[in-house]
Amino acid sequence: IDLQNYSLVSEFVLHGLCTSQHLQKFFFVFFSEIYVVTVLGNLIIVVTVISDPHLRSSPMYFLLGNLSFLDIWLASFATPKMIRDFLSDQKLISFRGCMAQIFFLHFVGGAEMVLLVTMAYDRYVAICKPLHYMTVMSRQTCVGLVLVSWVIGFVHSISQVAFTVNLPYCGPNEVDSFFCDLPLVIKLACLDTYVLGILMISDSGLLSMSCFLLLLISYTVILITVRQRAAGGVSKALSTCSAHIMVVTLFFGPCIFIYVWPFSRFSVDKLLSVFYTIFTPFLNPLIYTLRNKEMKISMKKRRNRHVTFH
Repeated sequence: IDLQNYSLVSEFVLHGLCTSQHLQKFFFVFFSEIYVVTVLGNLIIVVTVISDPHLRSSPMYFLLGNLSFLDIWLASFATPKMIRDFLSDQKLISFRGCMAQIFFLHFVGGAEMVLLVTMAYDRYVAICKPLHYMTVMSRQTCVGLVLVSWVIGFVHSISQVAFTVNLPYCGPNEVDSFFCDLPLVIKLACLDTYVLGILMISDSGLLSMSCFLLLLISYTVILITVRQRAAGGVSKALSTCSAHIMVVTLFFGPCIFIYVWPFSRFSVDKLLSVFYTIFTPFLNPLIYTLRNKEMKISMKKRRNRHVTFH
């Protein structure tokens, strides 16, 4: 598609997180460290799951590996540019780059939302129907569920970008954030986009809310079920569910706030965007995986083999 046919604006100006030079230098160091740890942490998890036959054959770890893979992309669609922009006076992004950010945010974000629901379903089957777990969560089923999450993310994203890219943009071209997102960009179009904006953003709001409600229902059923079990099973289930609920809240809370009330002018939106695009991929390995005994044992074995080999 020749994007220039649709717009007089060839680039957008990003406002970034703040205007203070001192804060920007601090943020450059802080977010650089966060990004490196996020990518390395999630990459280690992906490699560990792939290289360990036991983890690779387990539905839970297969899904966790896919979550980490998505988190690498979620952390990378805007964060490297934001880090580079901390050292720039003018934070510019091309029209194509802006549309690409919108596409990858909604593609990866949508896929991750559906994957989190799949992971909740996996925990539901494991805790509530343990005897049928390996039958219900077969490898074929797991692969199918992961593919469904990717397809839903792609369809959701392409529907957003298809409308956004065809809007006429003739100025202003300033986006009040550190990356391009749907609610902020469509407001810059040279026509009344209120109704269109409601329709487009309600798509994201609907996906966020429906996935969030499905997750709440899943964990509620799990917690009600384990109350009837032995104390050890209850504590383990509560530990697992509490970790999952923490991630879900950090990821879905900001998304629901931004897309259910999209036309608010709260500066807090920037802070919320940081949570689900940067801190959630950073915290997922810590909350989901590194607290897990089997994962830590596998990582230790892999490290010991590596040390022995050298």
